Amino acid sequence: MKAGLKLRLFHLAHVLMRPMTLGTRCAAYDETGRIFLVRHSYIAGWHMPGGGVDPGETIEEGMRRELREEGNLVLADPPRLVALYFNDFASRRDHVAFYVCRNVRQTEAKPAGGEIAESGFFDPAALPEETSPATRRRLAELASDGPFDPYW
Repeated sequence: MKAGLKLRLFHLAHVLMRPMTLGTRCAAYDETGRIFLVRHSYIAGWHMPGGGVDPGETIEEGMRRELREEGNLVLADPPRLVALYFNDFASRRDHVAFYVCRNVRQTEAKPAGGEIAESGFFDPAALPEETSPATRRRLAELASDGPFDPYW
């Protein structure tokens, strides 16, 4: 099954359970300025860590949980909410809260398996070739201080 179809089926299940979906993504930089990216098992490309906000969680709590789950990452500095995007690729009901976190620390390397096929820190000037277009757009926006496109 193609990755795009898997993603759409995944979101369809969420739409049936929740009328609107809310997720987070985070540009998580270590103390040397490298960015943390993940390659998921269910969608092509490298992405910033993130995912859905669970019922009963704040958006920031969801972002912190996703950083722990996808990369064993903890924050040394407070996160900064950068923008809220409409993700019409996923569904007509999906929104993404985008954070920037500096000086993140990885408590231990994240082994491949399950949702995360691969992860690591990368020099922003030398991203993996398969880095997703949305990830590249968000990083370009950060590097230029905007303007920020309202669509993910």
